[in-house]
Amino acid sequence: MSNRIYNILFHLHTVSGIVISAVLFVIFFTGSFSFFRDEIISWERNQPVEIRDEISLGLDQVLDSIDSQHTLYGRSVSFKHVYNENSINVRLQPSQDSLASEKAKASQFFYLDMQTDDTHTYAEAYSLGEFLYRLHFLAQIPYPAGYYLSGFTAFFFLFAIVTGVLVHWKKIVSNFYLFRPWDKLKTLWTDAHTALGMIGLPFQFVYALTGAFFMIKLLLVAPGVLMLYGGNQGKLYQELGYDAPSYTFENKKLDSDISVDALVAQTKAEWEGFKVTEVKVIHAGDSNMHIVVDGNLAIKDQFTSSGRKIFKASTQEVVYSKSPITDMGYIDHAKNILYRIHFGDYGGYALKVISFILGIVTCFVILSGVMIWLVARDKKNVPEKRKRFNAWVVRIYMGICLSMYPVTAASFVAVQLNNPAGMSFIYQFYFISWLVLSIVFIAINNNAFINRFSLLLGGMIGLLIPLVNGLVTGNWIWVSYAKGYDQIFVVDVFWILISVLTIAISFKLQKKIINAKSMSKAYS
Repeated sequence: MSNRIYNILFHLHTVSGIVISAVLFVIFFTGSFSFFRDEIISWERNQPVEIRDEISLGLDQVLDSIDSQHTLYGRSVSFKHVYNENSINVRLQPSQDSLASEKAKASQFFYLDMQTDDTHTYAEAYSLGEFLYRLHFLAQIPYPAGYYLSGFTAFFFLFAIVTGVLVHWKKIVSNFYLFRPWDKLKTLWTDAHTALGMIGLPFQFVYALTGAFFMIKLLLVAPGVLMLYGGNQGKLYQELGYDAPSYTFENKKLDSDISVDALVAQTKAEWEGFKVTEVKVIHAGDSNMHIVVDGNLAIKDQFTSSGRKIFKASTQEVVYSKSPITDMGYIDHAKNILYRIHFGDYGGYALKVISFILGIVTCFVILSGVMIWLVARDKKNVPEKRKRFNAWVVRIYMGICLSMYPVTAASFVAVQLNNPAGMSFIYQFYFISWLVLSIVFIAINNNAFINRFSLLLGGMIGLLIPLVNGLVTGNWIWVSYAKGYDQIFVVDVFWILISVLTIAISFKLQKKIINAKSMSKAYS
């Protein structure tokens, strides 16, 4: 590689990394916690989940109840189980009946608890787990700006990874084993950046690639939609398996009763181990009513799978069937693999813990990259005014990023003391606390102190989390362990381990600083 190409790649790597660094830190920090999204929600609601990965309630009775409140005739109704929690998503589309009431012509969405049959709006059921999960792709920013911002950040991160590998290619092995903590500051940050960057390289590449795909896939497939589908985005989604086929509303009432539960049971009986995750009733009560049953096999039986049956209600005949065993095509496998490797839901808690650690390691790689940028520009030939500007930029960056840890820990305590918290409380507490602590850290004007204090403060608050949970809910660690409430137990143990580790690191950093000052005095 010529010096010119090397310099171009080096500067592209540096610039792309610096531009996206703060947003990327937020994405990876909250994304690391998102691996435990379901556990956090179960812990917050004090609701252990008994039946997972499928819809487990009588839909016939539920449909009757919804019909008495919302009038289902002419509507399409979908029941979808997305995460490992007791609630499922219920979505009512506007009625196609021209004589329907104004209420029936409006779409509705709510959560239905499969154990209690209680319903909640999105804002009422909002949780800290949902907040952190959505923050990791910036969904709090109005759509589609947040989605596109996170998607392009992932794309530029992918670019930074590729250029970083090319820049370090010749010395990639030797530099991996090189760590000089007692050398000058730039050397310390560079060695840590290179070594940890290589350790997390496969993880970072996968998440940069899949993150960009999920968030900006609409832009990526836009040319194909225009050229191959005549601008019909819905047709593309149907072929990709995201949407059910459309059927004509005949505006003629169905003259016989239909049991959705029976059709679901028939589907499960045909494919052993099949878990139903979504049921959609198209044109409820109409003579052309159809029922779509979607699901998959357990991961232990088949890594990627998706099955579907569509029934015509009037005759109960199967008009479409796709086996999760024999009818999986290339698109199905590719799409499902991307989801599996991004969400990391196929390896139990061991994979979640490893993914969390690699996510936090990536956060450190981002921090060390910024510090390399700062130290490399702290030279005698750089004007003092520019030095101060660079230091000011990094100080703001450090204040915003490092304050996230204690704010996140404090949010766990807050939602348990104010349960149910709801969307408004979580938004106000997290963002206001984050803003205030960021300003305090920026005003301190000492990066080393901010680093140590954020670890110490976050760790001390984190130790309060299992204590507060035990006092509020009675589910102390030993109680949740004895009762088999593994999701609640995991969150409490997780915070104890993380808190002890970060407190120990903060004291270790303080000890090194004291030793360094002593050595400096001895040589002066």
